[in-house]
Amino acid sequence: MEELSISFSDVKDLYRSYMPFLKSGGLFVRTARSYKMGQSLALSVTLPDALESITVSGKVAWITPHGSQSSNPAGIGITFIDDKSQLGAQIEKLLGGMLTSSDPTYTI
Repeated sequence: MEELSISFSDVKDLYRSYMPFLKSGGLFVRTARSYKMGQSLALSVTLPDALESITVSGKVAWITPHGSQSSNPAGIGITFIDDKSQLGAQIEKLLGGMLTSSDPTYTI
């Protein structure tokens, strides 16, 4: 299974990438590589101010192709499948009230 790594320097960047509308949560990863819907991946995530990364398995649930009509960057949204480390809960705790913000994200 391919592994992708993503690191967040601040909470605002994490907010733009988090996908709370997915049942188990998920993250948008900017990439120029092509992936298929439903493709399984391992995602290594370093949250803001964290010393270690958290690895979670997931599947591609969103694709923004290069050159799409929106101003969003090319990449994929990965829904969490096996979130034993409670990454989704940790992200929601970090984001707090930002989850109800109307600020733009990389997806919706």
